[in-house]
Amino acid sequence: MAATVRIHRPVVGYALEEPDTFLGSGFFVAPNWVLTCAHVACGGEGGEVTVVYETAPGRGTSAAPGRVVATLPDRADRAGRALAGNWPAPDLALVQLTEPVDDHECVYVSERPAAYYGEGRVLYAGWTENEGRLQVLDGTLTVQGTIGGWSSDVQMRLGDNDLPYGVSGGPVIDPERGEVIGVLKARSDHRPGGTSTGIEQLRTLRVPAAAEAEHSDLYQAVFHAHDRYHRDRQRHPASRRQTWTDVQGRLGARPGRTLSPDERIQLLGRLAELPPPESTRSLLDILDSLPDFQAPTPLPAPRGWRDGLGALYESASDDGALELVLDYAMRAMSAPRPFVVPSTPDAEKALWVWVWQAAQRLSARYRSGLAEQRIERLRRRDEAERDAPDTVSGGLHPTDGPGRRKPHRRGGPDARARARSVGSVARPSALLELVRRGWEPDRCDWSVSVAAPGGEVVRLHEAERTPLADLPAQLAGPLGEAFRHCDEPGRPALLQVALPHALLGLEVDNWQLAPGQEPLGALRPVVVRCSDRDRLPDEAFGAYGGGGEPDDTAEADGAGGADDLDDVDDLDDLDAERRARWRWLHAHRAKAEVLDCDEGLRKPVPTVEQLRALSHGTVPVLCRYGDLRYEDDAEALARIVLGGYGVALWRRRRGRADAVCGEFHRGTIDGIAEPPSAQHLPEAVHDLRMRLRAGRTESFWADGVALLYDDPHQPLPGTGDLLEAP
Repeated sequence: MAATVRIHRPVVGYALEEPDTFLGSGFFVAPNWVLTCAHVACGGEGGEVTVVYETAPGRGTSAAPGRVVATLPDRADRAGRALAGNWPAPDLALVQLTEPVDDHECVYVSERPAAYYGEGRVLYAGWTENEGRLQVLDGTLTVQGTIGGWSSDVQMRLGDNDLPYGVSGGPVIDPERGEVIGVLKARSDHRPGGTSTGIEQLRTLRVPAAAEAEHSDLYQAVFHAHDRYHRDRQRHPASRRQTWTDVQGRLGARPGRTLSPDERIQLLGRLAELPPPESTRSLLDILDSLPDFQAPTPLPAPRGWRDGLGALYESASDDGALELVLDYAMRAMSAPRPFVVPSTPDAEKALWVWVWQAAQRLSARYRSGLAEQRIERLRRRDEAERDAPDTVSGGLHPTDGPGRRKPHRRGGPDARARARSVGSVARPSALLELVRRGWEPDRCDWSVSVAAPGGEVVRLHEAERTPLADLPAQLAGPLGEAFRHCDEPGRPALLQVALPHALLGLEVDNWQLAPGQEPLGALRPVVVRCSDRDRLPDEAFGAYGGGGEPDDTAEADGAGGADDLDDVDDLDDLDAERRARWRWLHAHRAKAEVLDCDEGLRKPVPTVEQLRALSHGTVPVLCRYGDLRYEDDAEALARIVLGGYGVALWRRRRGRADAVCGEFHRGTIDGIAEPPSAQHLPEAVHDLRMRLRAGRTESFWADGVALLYDDPHQPLPGTGDLLEAP
């Protein structure tokens, strides 16, 4: 019920409570994705709608703008088809929210084909008008057969209950398993009831010619996000809200007797971490290769790993079903990939851990066979990697067009030589310096300069006592001039913003320099630098340091190469350490390390000494910036600065303490490790902000992301100057 939404024309304010703007119902199928009927979604204007939802009973409604990104059939004439029943089957639409929302629930969608629901009763939910008010309702319907077409399961006939106006687009639920199996399509004019479309019809969504990333295939993007959401909700230690798995575990409902609800959620979540099958044909070949798999191919044919798993449920006898599931998981683990992201090896390893744990219920002989398969697949993969260059796509890397990433080969002498020879700023960049006035904390002095690659800085403009709230308007002219000095056709210059550590959270990337203009972070790469790194109070180091002994993880993780640590003769020489870290990150691939969050559970940021002990390839990540934590944000960032880090990433949570953060962790781990060096991170974060601004759902995890990128080889003007009393 919490995931069921109502859909309106794109209106604002109190008009959302007016029945005249109401189009119909829908439901959250994945974070920031709504499934509904095409005739409902296309009743808006120009494909734009407003989605109204409740986070829980009695908490009131919230609204978010949405855009219709796909309809089935996609060739339907949208003109004049806004009445129920007039849109041809399957009459489905996906609505993508164009602003990130993280406080809504998602339904659980069945991975089983709808053919298994040929009789019995189903539940439904939706919104309707009742005495001039819009209200959510639910009820039961009987399954009375199907309506034909090219597939006998295109529509299901439902009866024995009236369906009021407005419920079209709402979910149809299998009451025994608590799974959404369809979408209400139309109500009958001549008898109680109506029709519904099976959820599996989404498999007929257009297949891209070449999938270069998960989000390039709409079907895979939505259902991978769905399965990861339910896995992450179940693992979230700080949330007290019940999950689908919690309820199903108490009821004892499951598909057959093979997997418990938790095992099922964990398996689907791990499969969703993998790149999808190369094609439907390759997935069918995997199913055909399984021993004792006898079930006919469902229609529409399966496209994703979850679809293949659903096809297994009715195939094997009870004593062989688990072996069938594990054999399928092993094939998914080693299947050819349409693309690879840096987290793929970790995802394969996590799936193997699940398989091995589940296999403990089976015989020692079967477990031994699994281990041999694993070893053989690893051997063959190693041979393949030696014979062919490894190409990586995905992650945070900048694109040369919407959805198309430039491939980057790993390592290689030429690439590493270029990374060593090029600093963070190979072209001129704009430099904005802010100095907070200690006796007027709401005001600052500032200057705008052009920074040349060799370190020369030419100041263009400066001012004093500007209110922080007025900065964007005051900076429009000076920054515009600096950009004209630096920009090249098609290549906007980097903006470096030098801030005291207490202001590093300033949302410079969200500034609009003119009304109606895109935010700065969507127009160009924007990074922050710490301007008072060498003037932090002496007591800060002691308060943060904790006196811990550094461990040996840095050397064990490859941070101790002589090529990078020649000048670190004294561990107290933080400046030399900082330079060594910078050189390492710009000659090798980086690795993200989430410091303040452990799968949703907040934890203290490590002490300075512990941070210094991390490998030189580490990029610190803060997940809970702006959230209740063991230390405030300025203190957390000060520890990172004092630990010798010039590159770090965080996101502003804006009080969303209960937000699921698994996608943020996954996105940063993949994105930071993808580029061949940290040199590409400013452009990569810029690419993310552009995608976020464009409403690309796969980038919503990066809402509020900020990048510290502080080159020690290009000191800020005045760094190291002795201060004199006036």
